[in-house]
Amino acid sequence: MDTTKLIQRVDDLILKAGKISHIPRGSGACSYTETDRTQFYEWFSGSLSFLENVFGIQNSYCLNFSKECQPVKKDSVEKGIGILKSAKNEIENGYLDSIDKLVAAELFDGFLEMAEHLLNSGYKDPAAVLCGGVLEEHLRKLSQKNNVKIRKDDGDFKKAETLNVELAKNSVYNLLRQKQITSWLDLRNNAAHGKYEEYDANQVESMLSDVRSFMVG
Repeated sequence: MDTTKLIQRVDDLILKAGKISHIPRGSGACSYTETDRTQFYEWFSGSLSFLENVFGIQNSYCLNFSKECQPVKKDSVEKGIGILKSAKNEIENGYLDSIDKLVAAELFDGFLEMAEHLLNSGYKDPAAVLCGGVLEEHLRKLSQKNNVKIRKDDGDFKKAETLNVELAKNSVYNLLRQKQITSWLDLRNNAAHGKYEEYDANQVESMLSDVRSFMVG
């Protein structure tokens, strides 16, 4: 993920915060001139919007920023700067990649639950196709993570089995796992091409369980 623009935005917000001045009123409170009050709310709104868009509204950065950065508090700007710097550190050190993985995991898990529902409702064939689609996308993400190209020279995506072979060659997993994935892909292909007699519901159930375990591992 390219985080250059995000880091630049954080730096701009921190710089803007440093230009806001306040007048101490005692007892930990402060007041602002009309100009600085406007600057404060512009900075506050921009910072909160940024944190919500990047980390999510329920993330601790958003919650802490909303709580600590009140215009009547003398140290609200300083605390806000601290929160923004901490957020910047998270972005620079790959925290957003972790978020991407979590989101992907939640989406994949949702599709696998759909496949399980289809299977339990007596529809083994669409369940197998859906599970195979999740597996193929996971292989692509594994390839990207391990610097294995997911496209051919002509720009088309490589076949899932091709990625499977290349991932094993790059020691992302062993030969036994490669063969297991090949069997899952074969089952998916049979389902996609109408060869429904080549497998049964028990095999699809086993595939769903094993694919889920493979993705978690």
